[in-house]
Amino acid sequence: MTVTIYDVAREAGVSMATVSRVVNNNPNVKPQTRKKVYEAIERLGYRPNAVARGLASKKTTTVGVVIPDISNSIFAEIARGIEDIANMYHYNIILCNADKKKEKEIRVINTLLEKQVDGLLFMGGTVTEEHIQAFQTSAVPIVLCATSDENGLIPSVDIDHEAAAFDAVSTLIRHGHREIAMISGTLQDPANGFARFQGYKKALEKAGIQYQEDLVRIGNYRYESGVEAMKYFIGLKKRPTAIFAATDEMAIGAIHSIQDEGLKVPDDFSIISVDNTRMASMVRPQLTTVAQPMYDLGAVAMRLLTKLMKKENVENTRVILPHETILRLSVSHL
Repeated sequence: MTVTIYDVAREAGVSMATVSRVVNNNPNVKPQTRKKVYEAIERLGYRPNAVARGLASKKTTTVGVVIPDISNSIFAEIARGIEDIANMYHYNIILCNADKKKEKEIRVINTLLEKQVDGLLFMGGTVTEEHIQAFQTSAVPIVLCATSDENGLIPSVDIDHEAAAFDAVSTLIRHGHREIAMISGTLQDPANGFARFQGYKKALEKAGIQYQEDLVRIGNYRYESGVEAMKYFIGLKKRPTAIFAATDEMAIGAIHSIQDEGLKVPDDFSIISVDNTRMASMVRPQLTTVAQPMYDLGAVAMRLLTKLMKKENVENTRVILPHETILRLSVSHL
């Protein structure tokens, strides 16, 4: 049979109100009484009903997290940062994978809000008008993590994706490269894909290098699209000497495509990307990349959300974290 608060009160010889105060960490309980209640809880194996406590306090101490692709190591590391800070502030996480599908993202957002979460983190996907409408119907705080909306309506924590791409391409240019191709993410993603594409173009423009449409292939951020894009570049009559891939995963796909053709990195092609996942240092040659602070993105986003949930004063609700270029072995001088 289910053990109730009444059973604990009877076992400890106290009122149900006293048990409730102990369970909810109310300081107005004598240490001796608190000890008796905890001993009774342990003997009976009592587990407080979180739903009932949530109804009473109008707080569930849960945070909903919408993740676009749980198999992607980027989001796994961001999620770790979220969880560590959530644990620090005694929040539980409900993690929902949305498969990078807008309809599923909207459905998951609405489901989490129906479950009365105290706050919601939307991670790393394209924020559309439909997302904004769903967020604005919420009575609880929302924070965007590793993405942002175009108009800055929703609090967010991200990097400057355009600047990160600019720095990556500028690194290739400083190494003497001028025929620089790009494996881009979708240009329909303004916060990430399009921003990194714009950074690529601006770096070329600043160096006086003419943009060539045939040196850009659109991928889907994943390994396979990097393989296919690189096959196209290898087949060009005039090959580029360097490749900027918008993600590590696409860059690694490009490296393997080059190696499959009996060519070498960086002897035949230099490769650089953005992210700095664990795979970047595991692939051979090790991948030069612009690092975004993935753990910190999650940690800072969760900390911002805790402030909003506690109605603390927040001066800046649009946080941009720094990035840095990590030079490894996949880029060489011409």
